[in-house]
Amino acid sequence: MKRLHFKIVVIGGGPTGLAAATSAAKSTTAIAVIDDNPALGGQIWRRGLQSTSGEQARRWIEGTSAVTILSRAKVITVSQPDTLIVETATEALEVRFERLIIATGARELFLPFPGWTLPGVMGAGGLQTLVKSGLPVSGKRVVVAGSGPLLLAVASYLQGKGAHVLTIAEQTSWRKLATFALHLARYPGHIGQAGSLGLSLVRVPLHAGCWVSQAHGPERLEAVTLQQGEKAWMVGCDYLACGFGLVPNVELSVALGCALSNGAVQVDEWQQASLPQIYCAGEATGIGGLDLSLVEGQIAGFAATGQTDEARACFARRTRAIRFATLLANSFALRDELKGLAKADTIVCRCEDVPFHALQSHADWRSAKLHTRCGMGPCQGRICGAATGFLFGWTPTSVRPPIAPARLTSLAHIEMHTNQEQEVEA
Repeated sequence: MKRLHFKIVVIGGGPTGLAAATSAAKSTTAIAVIDDNPALGGQIWRRGLQSTSGEQARRWIEGTSAVTILSRAKVITVSQPDTLIVETATEALEVRFERLIIATGARELFLPFPGWTLPGVMGAGGLQTLVKSGLPVSGKRVVVAGSGPLLLAVASYLQGKGAHVLTIAEQTSWRKLATFALHLARYPGHIGQAGSLGLSLVRVPLHAGCWVSQAHGPERLEAVTLQQGEKAWMVGCDYLACGFGLVPNVELSVALGCALSNGAVQVDEWQQASLPQIYCAGEATGIGGLDLSLVEGQIAGFAATGQTDEARACFARRTRAIRFATLLANSFALRDELKGLAKADTIVCRCEDVPFHALQSHADWRSAKLHTRCGMGPCQGRICGAATGFLFGWTPTSVRPPIAPARLTSLAHIEMHTNQEQEVEA
């Protein structure tokens, strides 16, 4: 197994990781960025050089020109406190670091409801990503539902690709939306973004205090039922883009032994995690949006390389970004009614086909996992873990290696490497 050593290793090539690597590169050149995508930019800047945010994306990507980029690569396990086993498209690598910056981002939160496993029901961001990758949606009828500003961005994007966006169902109330809009006056940049999205969607109905209660179709999605208070109605559609916000990706952090707080990695003012050689930034430390992710990435990159004055100079921008993140969290907090969407036979764990009623008698995630196999399928609880966290308040307590699906040859290399080390020690 090939061995690599870097002073700074950044996990994640999205905006946060790029900001961290660029900042760290002002002090050292022994830096690597590990990302599982074929190109830098993450989900938010996927094909970002041609997007409206292309100039910003290009600036950060060009800032990593002197950085070693390991693309199509993923961490599959932790072999030592300072050593990661990384699988690339062609081989397994042992990557050692002096400082590690985790910028693993977030994923969509899915909540179970009758019919949510039907083909055609997708995450809001997931459908957008598929369309960016070539899925044709021109002429397709789409309902966008869930919660948060992402819904508007997805609806606008899909409409621009020729989809017929029938309606946007936002679960938060009109009162909270109005309060959110009033507070946007403090954030001119976000006002411009909201105004642009609003103009592009002026003919698309927006229903607040509204959510999908059921998806219909014998074999694939044909219609959805929308619920707004006591009122319910059915809308025929080809796709449902449904997402209830984001949850931090913390599997690698947990595997390394980092402490969590409220489901996110716990960090100090320097973005340092509970372990001294590990830093974490962006959505993995809490959902806050692009501006917060970028400035946290900068602070982590500066702090990890001893550039404390440069890091401290970013604190005021971070404070401002945190205020906006708090506004988002309060405005789009999920309502309790969503906990009642799943029926007794509604599948919660899609990998292991575990229904809602099989989980109700368990007190915690560990008990449910042991008795029902909930969370033990290919996704390793990444979908049902967050869902049961909302439904029951459960918190997954451990991560079983491999952290990501891996080839048998990579796992074999790990076993051989471990045996060799044991022989040397003996």
